[in-house]
Amino acid sequence: MAHAHQGPAAETASAVAQESGSITRPVPPSGSDDRPQLETHRVWDAGTRWFHWINALSVIALAVVGYVILHAGDLGIGNAGKVTLKTVHSLIGYVFALNLIWRIVWAFFGNRYARWRAILPGGPGYLHAMRSYIAAFLAGHPQRYVGHNPLGRIGVALLLSLIVIQALTGLVLAGTDLFYPPFGHWVAQWVAAPGVDPSTLAPYSPEMYDKTAFDSMRALRKPFAAVHLYSFYLLIAVAILHIAAVVITEIREGGSIISAMFTGKKIISGRPMDRSEP
Repeated sequence: MAHAHQGPAAETASAVAQESGSITRPVPPSGSDDRPQLETHRVWDAGTRWFHWINALSVIALAVVGYVILHAGDLGIGNAGKVTLKTVHSLIGYVFALNLIWRIVWAFFGNRYARWRAILPGGPGYLHAMRSYIAAFLAGHPQRYVGHNPLGRIGVALLLSLIVIQALTGLVLAGTDLFYPPFGHWVAQWVAAPGVDPSTLAPYSPEMYDKTAFDSMRALRKPFAAVHLYSFYLLIAVAILHIAAVVITEIREGGSIISAMFTGKKIISGRPMDRSEP
Protein backbone atom coordinates (compact mmCIF):
# COMPACT_ATOMS: atom_id res chain seq x y z
CA MET A 1 0.00 0.00 0.00
CA ALA A 2 1.37 3.45 -0.89
CA HIS A 3 2.04 5.88 1.94
CA ALA A 4 0.79 9.48 1.75
CA HIS A 5 3.61 12.01 1.47
CA GLN A 6 3.43 15.37 3.30
CA GLY A 7 4.07 18.41 1.19
CA PRO A 8 6.47 21.21 2.21
CA ALA A 9 3.67 23.28 3.79
CA ALA A 10 2.55 20.41 5.99
CA GLU A 11 6.11 19.66 7.04
CA THR A 12 6.66 23.34 7.94
CA ALA A 13 3.44 23.47 10.00
CA SER A 14 4.47 20.32 11.85
CA ALA A 15 7.88 21.78 12.68
CA VAL A 16 6.33 25.03 13.96
CA ALA A 17 3.92 23.12 16.16
CA GLN A 18 6.70 21.04 17.69
CA GLU A 19 8.87 24.11 18.28
CA SER A 20 6.03 25.92 20.14
CA GLY A 21 5.43 22.98 22.47
CA SER A 22 2.23 21.74 20.86
CA ILE A 23 1.43 18.75 18.73
CA THR A 24 -1.52 18.97 16.35
CA ARG A 25 -3.66 15.88 16.19
CA PRO A 26 -4.79 15.00 12.66
CA VAL A 27 -8.46 15.53 11.76
CA PRO A 28 -10.46 14.42 8.74
CA PRO A 29 -10.08 16.42 5.51
CA SER A 30 -11.82 19.77 5.29
CA GLY A 31 -15.50 19.40 4.54
CA SER A 32 -15.98 16.13 6.41
CA ASP A 33 -15.65 17.63 9.91
CA ASP A 34 -15.61 21.33 10.88
CA ARG A 35 -14.69 20.78 14.52
CA PRO A 36 -11.55 22.60 15.77
CA GLN A 37 -8.36 20.61 15.82
CA LEU A 38 -7.16 19.14 19.09
CA GLU A 39 -3.65 20.11 20.09
CA THR A 40 -1.47 18.69 22.84
CA HIS A 41 0.40 21.44 24.67
CA ARG A 42 3.33 20.97 27.03
CA VAL A 43 2.42 23.07 30.07
CA TRP A 44 3.45 21.92 33.57
CA ASP A 45 7.11 21.02 33.77
CA ALA A 46 8.43 18.38 36.19
CA GLY A 47 9.42 20.94 38.82
CA THR A 48 5.91 22.37 38.95
CA ARG A 49 4.25 18.97 39.09
CA TRP A 50 6.51 17.75 41.90
CA PHE A 51 5.76 20.89 43.90
CA HIS A 52 2.03 20.48 43.41
CA TRP A 53 1.79 16.91 44.64
CA ILE A 54 4.29 17.27 47.49
CA ASN A 55 2.37 20.34 48.62
CA ALA A 56 -0.98 18.56 48.39
CA LEU A 57 0.22 15.55 50.38
CA SER A 58 1.91 17.79 52.95
CA VAL A 59 -1.25 19.82 53.51
CA ILE A 60 -3.32 16.66 53.99
CA ALA A 61 -0.79 15.19 56.44
CA LEU A 62 -0.45 18.48 58.34
CA ALA A 63 -4.24 18.78 58.58
CA VAL A 64 -4.63 15.28 60.02
CA VAL A 65 -1.82 15.61 62.58
CA GLY A 66 -2.81 19.18 63.41
CA TYR A 67 -6.39 18.11 64.12
CA VAL A 68 -5.17 15.46 66.55
CA ILE A 69 -2.89 18.00 68.27
CA LEU A 70 -5.75 20.47 68.57
CA HIS A 71 -7.96 17.85 70.24
CA ALA A 72 -5.21 16.06 72.17
CA GLY A 73 -6.87 16.80 75.51
CA ASP A 74 -10.22 15.38 74.42
CA LEU A 75 -8.43 12.30 73.07
CA GLY A 76 -6.61 11.71 76.36
CA ILE A 77 -3.15 12.27 74.88
CA GLY A 78 -0.51 13.17 77.49
CA ASN A 79 2.49 15.46 77.21
CA ALA A 80 4.75 12.77 75.77
CA GLY A 81 2.20 12.04 73.07
CA LYS A 82 1.84 15.76 72.32
CA VAL A 83 5.59 16.08 71.89
CA THR A 84 5.58 13.16 69.46
CA LEU A 85 2.68 14.63 67.49
CA LYS A 86 4.25 18.08 67.36
CA THR A 87 7.55 16.55 66.27
CA VAL A 88 5.86 14.71 63.39
CA HIS A 89 3.88 17.85 62.53
CA SER A 90 7.07 19.94 62.48
CA LEU A 91 9.01 17.46 60.34
CA ILE A 92 6.21 17.44 57.78
CA GLY A 93 6.16 21.22 58.06
CA TYR A 94 9.84 21.40 57.11
CA VAL A 95 9.08 19.42 53.94
CA PHE A 96 6.18 21.79 53.31
CA ALA A 97 8.40 24.88 53.78
CA LEU A 98 11.32 23.55 51.71
CA ASN A 99 8.89 22.65 48.94
CA LEU A 100 7.58 26.22 49.04
CA ILE A 101 11.11 27.61 48.77
CA TRP A 102 11.66 25.33 45.77
CA ARG A 103 8.52 26.72 44.07
CA ILE A 104 9.57 30.31 44.69
CA VAL A 105 12.96 29.61 43.09
CA TRP A 106 11.41 27.63 40.25
CA ALA A 107 9.18 30.59 39.38
CA PHE A 108 12.37 32.26 38.10
CA PHE A 109 13.78 29.27 36.19
CA GLY A 110 10.85 27.05 35.15
CA ASN A 111 9.12 27.08 31.78
CA ARG A 112 6.97 30.03 30.70
CA TYR A 113 3.86 28.66 32.44
CA ALA A 114 5.69 28.18 35.76
CA ARG A 115 7.02 31.73 36.02
CA TRP A 116 5.66 34.58 38.12
CA ARG A 117 4.12 36.52 35.26
CA ALA A 118 2.10 33.44 34.26
CA ILE A 119 0.86 32.42 37.72
CA LEU A 120 0.12 35.73 39.48
CA PRO A 121 -2.56 38.28 38.54
CA GLY A 122 -1.53 41.57 37.03
CA GLY A 123 0.50 42.79 34.12
CA PRO A 124 -0.48 44.62 30.91
CA GLY A 125 -3.98 43.73 29.74
CA TYR A 126 -4.77 41.52 32.74
CA LEU A 127 -8.04 43.22 33.74
CA HIS A 128 -9.28 43.17 30.15
CA ALA A 129 -8.37 39.49 29.85
CA MET A 130 -10.22 38.70 33.08
CA ARG A 131 -13.38 40.54 31.99
CA SER A 132 -13.25 38.83 28.62
CA TYR A 133 -12.74 35.41 30.23
CA ILE A 134 -15.67 35.85 32.64
CA ALA A 135 -17.99 37.11 29.88
CA ALA A 136 -17.10 34.20 27.58
CA PHE A 137 -17.48 31.67 30.41
CA LEU A 138 -20.94 32.97 31.35
CA ALA A 139 -21.97 33.02 27.69
CA GLY A 140 -21.13 29.33 27.39
CA HIS A 141 -18.17 29.85 25.07
CA PRO A 142 -15.23 29.64 27.48
CA GLN A 143 -11.82 30.80 26.38
CA ARG A 144 -9.08 28.18 26.55
CA TYR A 145 -5.72 28.76 28.23
CA VAL A 146 -2.69 26.51 28.26
CA GLY A 147 -1.52 27.92 31.60
CA HIS A 148 -3.66 29.46 34.32
CA ASN A 149 -6.65 31.46 33.15
CA PRO A 150 -7.09 35.00 34.59
CA LEU A 151 -9.33 33.87 37.46
CA GLY A 152 -7.08 30.91 38.17
CA ARG A 153 -4.17 33.27 38.69
CA ILE A 154 -6.07 34.99 41.50
CA GLY A 155 -6.61 31.60 43.12
CA VAL A 156 -2.93 30.76 42.80
CA ALA A 157 -1.93 34.07 44.43
CA LEU A 158 -4.29 33.44 47.34
CA LEU A 159 -3.08 29.87 47.82
CA LEU A 160 0.59 30.87 47.71
CA SER A 161 -0.04 33.70 50.20
CA LEU A 162 -1.71 31.33 52.65
CA ILE A 163 1.05 28.75 52.21
CA VAL A 164 3.69 31.39 52.99
CA ILE A 165 1.77 32.44 56.13
CA GLN A 166 1.49 28.81 57.20
CA ALA A 167 5.19 28.15 56.69
CA LEU A 168 6.39 31.27 58.53
CA THR A 169 4.05 30.93 61.52
CA GLY A 170 4.72 27.19 61.66
CA LEU A 171 8.46 27.78 61.93
CA VAL A 172 7.86 30.19 64.81
CA LEU A 173 5.69 27.63 66.62
CA ALA A 174 8.26 24.88 66.07
CA GLY A 175 10.77 27.13 67.80
CA THR A 176 8.54 28.08 70.73
CA ASP A 177 7.09 24.60 71.33
CA LEU A 178 9.99 22.28 70.53
CA PHE A 179 12.98 24.66 70.37
CA TYR A 180 13.45 23.61 66.73
CA PRO A 181 15.29 25.72 64.16
CA PRO A 182 15.40 28.30 62.80
CA PHE A 183 14.14 30.17 65.90
CA GLY A 184 14.46 27.53 68.62
CA HIS A 185 18.02 28.45 69.59
CA TRP A 186 17.06 32.03 70.49
CA VAL A 187 13.86 30.94 72.23
CA ALA A 188 15.79 28.47 74.37
CA GLN A 189 18.32 31.12 75.38
CA TRP A 190 15.45 33.42 76.27
CA VAL A 191 13.47 31.06 78.52
CA ALA A 192 16.17 28.88 80.09
CA ALA A 193 16.31 29.14 83.85
CA PRO A 194 19.55 30.37 85.44
CA GLY A 195 22.12 27.60 85.47
CA VAL A 196 20.29 25.55 82.81
CA ASP A 197 22.04 24.94 79.51
CA PRO A 198 19.63 26.23 76.81
CA SER A 199 20.66 23.38 74.48
CA THR A 200 19.23 20.87 76.96
CA LEU A 201 15.74 22.38 77.19
CA ALA A 202 12.91 19.95 76.61
CA PRO A 203 9.24 20.67 75.83
CA TYR A 204 6.76 20.57 78.73
CA SER A 205 9.56 20.83 81.32
CA PRO A 206 8.64 23.93 83.38
CA GLU A 207 11.36 23.19 85.94
CA MET A 208 13.92 24.08 83.24
CA TYR A 209 12.36 27.47 82.39
CA ASP A 210 12.52 30.91 83.85
CA LYS A 211 8.83 31.50 84.58
CA THR A 212 8.80 35.22 83.77
CA ALA A 213 10.67 34.73 80.50
CA PHE A 214 8.57 31.72 79.58
CA ASP A 215 5.32 33.63 80.17
CA SER A 216 6.60 36.48 78.01
CA MET A 217 7.52 34.02 75.26
CA ARG A 218 4.08 32.44 75.39
CA ALA A 219 2.46 35.87 75.12
CA LEU A 220 4.55 36.56 72.02
CA ARG A 221 3.65 33.12 70.64
CA LYS A 222 -0.11 33.58 71.03
CA PRO A 223 -0.84 35.73 67.92
CA PHE A 224 1.37 33.48 65.76
CA ALA A 225 -0.61 30.44 66.95
CA ALA A 226 -3.92 32.16 66.19
CA VAL A 227 -2.81 33.21 62.70
CA HIS A 228 -1.45 29.72 62.05
CA LEU A 229 -4.72 28.08 63.06
CA TYR A 230 -7.19 30.34 61.28
CA SER A 231 -5.11 30.76 58.14
CA PHE A 232 -5.02 26.96 57.91
CA TYR A 233 -8.81 26.82 58.04
CA LEU A 234 -8.84 29.41 55.26
CA LEU A 235 -6.25 27.41 53.31
CA ILE A 236 -8.42 24.30 53.48
CA ALA A 237 -11.45 26.30 52.31
CA VAL A 238 -9.53 27.83 49.40
CA ALA A 239 -8.08 24.42 48.47
CA ILE A 240 -11.61 22.99 48.31
CA LEU A 241 -12.70 25.90 46.09
CA HIS A 242 -9.61 25.30 43.95
CA ILE A 243 -10.54 21.65 43.43
CA ALA A 244 -14.14 22.60 42.64
CA ALA A 245 -12.99 25.25 40.14
CA VAL A 246 -10.69 22.74 38.42
CA VAL A 247 -13.52 20.21 38.08
CA ILE A 248 -15.99 22.85 36.78
CA THR A 249 -13.44 24.22 34.32
CA GLU A 250 -12.61 20.71 33.15
CA ILE A 251 -16.31 20.08 32.47
CA ARG A 252 -16.97 23.43 30.79
CA GLU A 253 -13.73 23.90 28.87
CA GLY A 254 -12.10 20.49 28.60
CA GLY A 255 -8.34 20.61 28.27
CA SER A 256 -7.54 17.62 30.47
CA ILE A 257 -6.67 19.97 33.34
CA ILE A 258 -6.56 17.24 35.98
CA SER A 259 -4.46 14.76 34.02
CA ALA A 260 -2.13 17.60 32.97
CA MET A 261 -0.80 17.78 36.54
CA PHE A 262 0.31 14.16 36.09
CA THR A 263 1.47 14.20 32.48
CA GLY A 264 2.48 17.84 32.07
CA LYS A 265 0.37 18.11 28.90
CA LYS A 266 -3.02 19.64 28.09
CA ILE A 267 -5.18 18.69 25.15
CA ILE A 268 -7.04 21.77 23.93
CA SER A 269 -9.55 22.35 21.15
CA GLY A 270 -8.81 25.49 19.16
CA ARG A 271 -6.15 28.11 19.72
CA PRO A 272 -5.45 28.95 23.40
CA MET A 273 -5.63 32.59 24.47
CA ASP A 274 -2.11 32.53 25.91
CA ARG A 275 -0.39 30.91 22.90
CA SER A 276 0.55 34.26 21.43
CA GLU A 277 2.28 35.57 24.56
CA PRO A 278 6.08 35.87 24.35
